[in-house]
Amino acid sequence: MKLSSKSSPPAAAATGAPAIDFDQLAGCIKTWGRELGFQQVGITDTDLSRDEAHLLEWLAAGRHGEMDYMERHGRLRSRPRELVPGTLRVVTVRMDYWPGPARDAQQVLDDARCGYVSRYALGRDYHKLLRKRLQLLARRIEQDVGPFGYRAFTDSAPVLEKALAQKAGLGWIGKHTNLIDARSGSWFFLGELFTDLPLPVDAAALPHCGTCRACLDICPTGAIVAPY
Repeated sequence: MKLSSKSSPPAAAATGAPAIDFDQLAGCIKTWGRELGFQQVGITDTDLSRDEAHLLEWLAAGRHGEMDYMERHGRLRSRPRELVPGTLRVVTVRMDYWPGPARDAQQVLDDARCGYVSRYALGRDYHKLLRKRLQLLARRIEQDVGPFGYRAFTDSAPVLEKALAQKAGLGWIGKHTNLIDARSGSWFFLGELFTDLPLPVDAAALPHCGTCRACLDICPTGAIVAPY
């Protein structure tokens, strides 16, 4: 279902049904998300103006290399309401993919008898997995409030997902430009549900890198030329 370009209330409110308690709904969305296998669910607005400035500087410096699509989409990536007209909030989800009992990565790399495949690629295609569960989340919301506008994304459109996730409180963007959760590191996927529901937003995550530069020092090719 695509969001309408009109700014209208959800159907439940428009038809004379009892008004929606959006605070309660936000809590339910987080519960339903965890039941669907997401480790964390957060909600944010669509203002990414500060992140857009950083994105434009990054593009101007040529940091995107041969990823021409980053420049081709331009500001659309940092403006959710232009990407999907009618969007008021973004529900951002996190799904971990690093298994607890997994063998140490360096041990596998040092073992000449083993081939090394990235952990996220060992399971099902995460694009399909996350998108399907986001659709299930949207249907569960629909059961509660009636028809509403939404679109689900996971690496399937120009979305500034790490910036949205940080604003939604899912973690902070580290010096390696990945999102970090204090307990799970960066070993997770992100997905988004753009919606026209005026949900309350969560507090943004604060940065906690401090003077740490472990990600810069361990990079084997020196690809991280400077923090962020």
